[in-house]
Amino acid sequence: MTSPESINHLDTWLEQEQQVRAMTTTGVGAGVATAAQIEGKNGLQVMQAALKGELPFAAIAKTLDFMLIEVSEGRALFQGTPGPAHLNPMGGIHGGWYATLLDSALGCAVHTLMPAGRGYTTAELSVNIVKAISAKVSRVRAEGKVIHCGRQLATAEARLFGPDGTLYAHATTTCLVFELPKR
Repeated sequence: MTSPESINHLDTWLEQEQQVRAMTTTGVGAGVATAAQIEGKNGLQVMQAALKGELPFAAIAKTLDFMLIEVSEGRALFQGTPGPAHLNPMGGIHGGWYATLLDSALGCAVHTLMPAGRGYTTAELSVNIVKAISAKVSRVRAEGKVIHCGRQLATAEARLFGPDGTLYAHATTTCLVFELPKR
């Protein structure tokens, strides 16, 4: 049963999604930013520019029907639409969809703390799926938060939840942090 509170959350989520989609679809679209586009920008500035449609967003988000919704220092929030294209052979949402959405939230949270000229890559990802996403769930959110960000390693945690607060999965990551090669 859907509670009035969860409907209000879903309405807010859909409104926010519509606003972000309007910015990103009228912007540069999906792709990879060039070195010139990100030169001199720290990770938070890059993420904010992608959210506004000024820089490309990751094509995987279009492929798997999810999007960056909010970003701040040490935090990234993604929203996804689980659907028929994401089903496993048994009819459930494929675990890779959960993992990719969570990995995106984790990595982008770490990205927000990168100074200009520094990058990161996922070295370890641990995902715990605690509840199946049913066909009744039209949207989920993955919120990633940085636990530690050092010169060589960063760690973060994320939660995947529905509009009613139901937890579907949680994850942690360890990222390698490095100097970006000069282009």
